[in-house]
Amino acid sequence: MKFLVSLLLFISFQANAASAGIDCGTIFPVMNLFLEQHYSQKKLTPELEERTIQQFIKATDPSKLYLMESDVTQMKSLLSGLYAKLRDKKCEDLEAVRKIYEKRVEEAVQFAKKSLTKDFKLKEDITLLMDPEKRGYSKDRKELEDLQTKFIHFQMSNYLSNDMKLKEALKSLEHRYEVVLKHLREQKKDDLYNQAIDAFASSLDPHSNFLSKDYYDDFLISMNLSLEGIGATLSSQDGYTVIENLIPGGAAERSGELEPKDKIIGVAQGTSDKFVTVIDMPLRDVVKLIRGKKGSKVTLSILRQGKTTKRFTISLLRDKIDLKEEAAKLSFIEKKVGDQKLKIGIINLPSFYADSEGGGRSCFEDVRKLVLEAKAKKVDGLVLDLSKNGGGVLGEAQKIAGLFIKKGNVVATQDDGRVNLLADLDSSVAYNGPLVVLTSRLSASASEIVAGALKDYKRAVIVGSDHTFGKGSVQAVLRLRENMGAIKVTTGMFFTPSGTSTQEQGVLSDIKIPSPYVSKEFSEMSLDYALPHRSIPAFLSQEANEETGENRYTPLSDSILQELAKQSAQRTKKDAEFAKIEKEAKEAEEKKGIVKIAEIMKKTEETNKKEKAKKKSKTDKEAEYLNQPAIQEAVAITVDLMKKIKTDVTIANEPSGKHSKGAPN
Repeated sequence: MKFLVSLLLFISFQANAASAGIDCGTIFPVMNLFLEQHYSQKKLTPELEERTIQQFIKATDPSKLYLMESDVTQMKSLLSGLYAKLRDKKCEDLEAVRKIYEKRVEEAVQFAKKSLTKDFKLKEDITLLMDPEKRGYSKDRKELEDLQTKFIHFQMSNYLSNDMKLKEALKSLEHRYEVVLKHLREQKKDDLYNQAIDAFASSLDPHSNFLSKDYYDDFLISMNLSLEGIGATLSSQDGYTVIENLIPGGAAERSGELEPKDKIIGVAQGTSDKFVTVIDMPLRDVVKLIRGKKGSKVTLSILRQGKTTKRFTISLLRDKIDLKEEAAKLSFIEKKVGDQKLKIGIINLPSFYADSEGGGRSCFEDVRKLVLEAKAKKVDGLVLDLSKNGGGVLGEAQKIAGLFIKKGNVVATQDDGRVNLLADLDSSVAYNGPLVVLTSRLSASASEIVAGALKDYKRAVIVGSDHTFGKGSVQAVLRLRENMGAIKVTTGMFFTPSGTSTQEQGVLSDIKIPSPYVSKEFSEMSLDYALPHRSIPAFLSQEANEETGENRYTPLSDSILQELAKQSAQRTKKDAEFAKIEKEAKEAEEKKGIVKIAEIMKKTEETNKKEKAKKKSKTDKEAEYLNQPAIQEAVAITVDLMKKIKTDVTIANEPSGKHSKGAPN
């Protein structure tokens, strides 16, 4: 399952089950509950059953380290007619599938023990394809053992590169294999049933999940931002624990060293070199290792794949989220254009937050104050940075979009065929000057609502990657009876005022600039069974802008946007930093997830030294932020926009004869 940023609605639901907890007889009723509530999937179909079987097998061996193609064929045969069996409360075939997997894990443990002897020598020339989707299942025993050998060497390299002695590393990895088998044997039947329900949920769309009681407890903690841990949203993908988002104000984000899509492959307590390998470990167990008392340390072994594959360790001080760190911030950059000195304000909004503990803090109020401050300081233009904003509270996004238009519809949600319009009802305009919204493929959900609305009203220039993430769906969390957990189900889709959904395609940029986040994994389209893009009739409001008056903004025409895009392209083409970004993104794509042990062994020591040496002050962090190529280009585009708007307005206000040479008056 995944803890992903969602627009959420919490509902309490009492399941019609005779006993607490999930058993074989409750699987089918919970599946029907998903169908009753789901936005588009309403019937059990053969295609949905096939998806469920695929998801169940995928969840059984996510890293594809244990099963062969013949095992998968046998499992599919056993699970044929799954829906009818579950309706009849027959779960024997689910248990038979688990038995096949358990046998293969037993064999893998024995194979690892034979390999991890005192004569073990690390083979640094090994090349490993990390992505199991690209690798597929092994065709036979020889291919399987070759793969397992590569993984043994990869895991040993992780221990040895962190200064662990060979003897201790051998013992630690052998113990890790034994723990995997022990946990598998200790799993109860309800774990298997939970997996079956989650497989069904995942077959509906990527954001619907079944939350067992343990996962539901973790989910509530993450939503309340009260986790005393590293402050990161984690997911389990293909056997790896992956950082999805860095929560603003958390230890991970404050470190400045971690990035979305980093893989956590080992966890140690304090600064100990005794790492626990967490590849193939259930997400809830990884979370338990990372979570701890405020003020205590946790050390993570990180694998980052890009142009080169880097592995490094980072020690973080567990802490609660600091709302001051999370809050929107205002910075200024001055640009000299001819004899003029122009001031551009940059508002960095890391998430659409609202204080759930009753303190009353909201990102809308924070952004409103910053906009008014920027206006009071006579900025010539404004950049709203949503490039690393993964979403948050819908109401906050709705109101922030309203700061830049007079009033009118901002977003619509659709569920069960009903369209609900959400509007900005405040007729005041906080700022009507040149506005640029900076986005990337990390911009998701509520970020896409703001960017989409301002784009549709021709209020702002959208600058960034080719498009934003593309999550245009709304989820509801329905709590089941005690000890049964909850379901998270997609109940609707949201649309921007032009009537287009951001689902899959995201918000398209008016001006594209090179970005490190161009891989398919930084998009909704990379997820299994993503819902298709949809449209509804446009619901743009005429009252969004004034015809005349001090609050009127200049609507952005296609010709203005084309001219700005042309000027930007000329700059970025010559910029060495953007050239470097493009080159590294291309090289990362060409590597396609291939890891060379020799490469990461060589880089680990120097990377660790660099990470430990980095200690940045707030001033250093702000300077580093403002010097980013994307920020600098967004500011340059804002300057171009300011000049273009000023020129167009001047021409429009001058007597027609002045620009009509040779024409009769």
